[in-house]
Amino acid sequence: RAGRGAERFPAGSRGAQTVRAEPSRAAMGAGRSRAPVRSDCEFTNGTERVRFLDRYIYNQQQFLHFDSEVGRYEADTQLGRATAEGWNKDPAFLAQRRAAVDTFCRYNYGVAQTGKSGSQTHSHLLVCSVTGFYPGAIEIKWFRNRQEQMAGVVSTELLQNGDWTFQIQVMLEMSPQRGDVYACQVEHVSLREPLTVRWEVQSDSSRSKLLTGVGGFVLGLIFLVPGLVIYLRNKKGWELPLFPP
Repeated sequence: RAGRGAERFPAGSRGAQTVRAEPSRAAMGAGRSRAPVRSDCEFTNGTERVRFLDRYIYNQQQFLHFDSEVGRYEADTQLGRATAEGWNKDPAFLAQRRAAVDTFCRYNYGVAQTGKSGSQTHSHLLVCSVTGFYPGAIEIKWFRNRQEQMAGVVSTELLQNGDWTFQIQVMLEMSPQRGDVYACQVEHVSLREPLTVRWEVQSDSSRSKLLTGVGGFVLGLIFLVPGLVIYLRNKKGWELPLFPP
């Protein structure tokens, strides 16, 4: 699970700004599919441009998807062809899926923005992204100068990758102050001891150079936890990976 005191944020963030969530089965249309569904909402410049995607997965493989920019279902494998053809012949269902950019994406974006505490007092987010782990039980905490941070912590839902593993992001709203040291700590059954990745705030000039777009790191974890990334994002909606100190 995410660190104690974390707010729930409808789905993760990446790229220009992405919110991931899974709609209710009612929103999908009752009885239309029993396959696991992964739904993504991609936002650019707030809600100026929104893209909605549905991905259907069976036996660890995507076989069907819907892209709002295309406006219809497309089969990724032979398994999805009959379903795509059938759903594309249903104007009402297609209209519902196309409208999801508003009824699902923009709606959840608004809920996420109003649900974040103290968002007006912090200029950046530090994001701890953990992916490829199994089982799903996980503990993620944020520390500032060795003090666990409870306020300003925002967590995505636990998401399935489609290959039996999971991913999650835990974000910390912060205002960088020179000399501060932030750390993301991960505890998982596949680790013999907690894994900690640190980031130290540099001088104003160094931070300015970082914000122009430099660097990144991925720290591999053993066995079932292959990836952990921390990156900094400003509130204008773009992000930048950071080298560890």
